[in-house]
Amino acid sequence: MGVLPVPAEVRAILLDIEGTTTPIAFVQETLFPYIKDNVKEYLRAHWEEEECQRDVGLLRKQAQEDSSLDGAVLIPLESGSGEEELERVIQAVVDNVHWQMSLDRKTTALKQLQGHMWRAAYATGHVKGEIFEDVVPAIRKWREAGMKVYIYSSGSIEAQKLLFGYSTEGDILELFDGHFDTKIGPKVESESYRRIAASIGCATNNILFLTDVPREANAAEEADTHVAVVIRPGNAGLTDDEKSYYSLISSFTELFLPSST
Repeated sequence: MGVLPVPAEVRAILLDIEGTTTPIAFVQETLFPYIKDNVKEYLRAHWEEEECQRDVGLLRKQAQEDSSLDGAVLIPLESGSGEEELERVIQAVVDNVHWQMSLDRKTTALKQLQGHMWRAAYATGHVKGEIFEDVVPAIRKWREAGMKVYIYSSGSIEAQKLLFGYSTEGDILELFDGHFDTKIGPKVESESYRRIAASIGCATNNILFLTDVPREANAAEEADTHVAVVIRPGNAGLTDDEKSYYSLISSFTELFLPSST
């Protein structure tokens, strides 16, 4: 795809994760199946812990809000009447999590439990965050040139830090100046990019956003943020119009910084 010059006014590079720094296959074939396959075992092991009870409480509240949706699974309260009842409640939580995941829901309740389960999986070495091989050398180069680097993902900040803290490249959290998730706003809304710029302390046109999703690129562009769409193996295809409209890169090494000589 050649070289893409970074506009001279850019002071910060904002990175998506899935399909940008990390193969989509890692998320779809490793992270999400880990939750589905291990949620019951995790709940049984951690049920009495305060954190787990908070997670279940959030899921129960979300289930009540979702009660009118087709296939929604309510989570009953425990009355403390023994193992059999406990198993029924745990099974309801498992069924609720599977239902939400089958619809690709992004609820805070689901993301919180997933984050805690992934934390345990990363810490025990069951999972390592996959990073494309061009990512780390390129970010080091950007930082040497004085560029700030931030992450913006629909995955929680905790999940982001786990992926980069326990990655195939080791702990690379030091490469990032900050993290944003959907608490700052959805990635397909332009206002989110204005909030990120305000949080960083720069103008929106001082940011270059790299993502594989044209809808996100469009939202960022509406906020006067510079964008490039990343083409990676396994990413969704782009239309001919999208290919001709957006700046495209297939590797972070294709970005050329003004100070790079």
